[in-house]
Amino acid sequence: MNDMPPMIPSWSWIFGLAFGATIGSFLNVVIYRLPRGMSLANPKHSFCPTCKHQLGVADLFPLLSFLSSGGKCRHCGEKVSSRYFWVESLNGALWAWIWWQYICVSLDPLRAIFYAVTTAALVAVIFIDWELYIIPDQLNATLLLFGIGYHAFDKSLSVALTGGLLGWGLLWGIALLGRLLFGKDAMGHGDIKMMRGVGALLGPTLLGANMIIAVVTGLIVGIAGIVYTLIAAKRHPVSETAGDDGKAEEPYQPETIGSLFVHGAWYLFCLDIPAIWFPKMYSWIGETASEENIEEDDWKPSLTTIPFGPYLAIGAIVCMLFGSPIEKGISTYLQNLAHPNSSAIESGVRFAVTGSKRIKWCVATPPGRREVGAGNCLVQSVDLHGEGRIGT
Repeated sequence: MNDMPPMIPSWSWIFGLAFGATIGSFLNVVIYRLPRGMSLANPKHSFCPTCKHQLGVADLFPLLSFLSSGGKCRHCGEKVSSRYFWVESLNGALWAWIWWQYICVSLDPLRAIFYAVTTAALVAVIFIDWELYIIPDQLNATLLLFGIGYHAFDKSLSVALTGGLLGWGLLWGIALLGRLLFGKDAMGHGDIKMMRGVGALLGPTLLGANMIIAVVTGLIVGIAGIVYTLIAAKRHPVSETAGDDGKAEEPYQPETIGSLFVHGAWYLFCLDIPAIWFPKMYSWIGETASEENIEEDDWKPSLTTIPFGPYLAIGAIVCMLFGSPIEKGISTYLQNLAHPNSSAIESGVRFAVTGSKRIKWCVATPPGRREVGAGNCLVQSVDLHGEGRIGT
């Protein structure tokens, strides 16, 4: 950054809002089609999820179309999910903030472009994982490739490598410990792959902050969700002993430790990414890639099943938007840990002088610190006018 006035006016954030909301409209297509194995290009035009009628021009204006139609399909009159509006609003707001921060304030177009695309992918992750408890491999691949791409242009590939490795290691380590200590699946594979990409973009320092934000947010929202579900279950009790077809559900079987190690290595070497286009690669680890129809999946999450992906995504977005103050706060905290007695220097002794005087004072140096001066005192002098404060 320099001290020159910004060349891009501050009011131009409105362009970020417009572009972001437009991309948010496309994200709604991604959120609906990607987990259902549908092509993003075919059918070429968007359609109503209920009546399948192709949307017209009047239905394609981000935010405005939803508001003008009252949240209903213009053709069949059925209510349209409010998700469409919230995705466009959220992505528009995030892109407006990125525009203002990295175009108007600091003029860093490289960061703005990569952060905007990554943020859009994370918005899709939030809504898909919250609804369906999965994170599509295509989104995880986007996060990793753009994370590496940003640091390649920025000539800091070592940051991407370290952050990606740390992101993979943290989440895979949690999955392994949960399996060993509690005999349960403690982390989804999609979360492991996602944090690999997020770590590649953010680097190791912000990745730690991301994890803290995700844990705290997930804990608060998760507990609130469990309480709400328990209250709702008491009001409307439902039998959980059998599935919808009347058959007893199969007993829970956690992933084997051997499978966890095999998949951990698979994600470490990023083989899941080329496998998106060459699914036969899964035969290398004894699996068969198959198109999963999410509509036919009868799996029901338990009361304590909480998707961690949305909170990891929220933490990543916060770190991108507020990266500088977060890094500064972490740096200050680490410095205070390294020098715990640095606050021993007096900084609050007030004095008053009249006129222009040169005074000298003695400040006790903290233990273990040597300064140029007499004995244990540091002799300093300064010209003062009026009231001042002794110390540094």
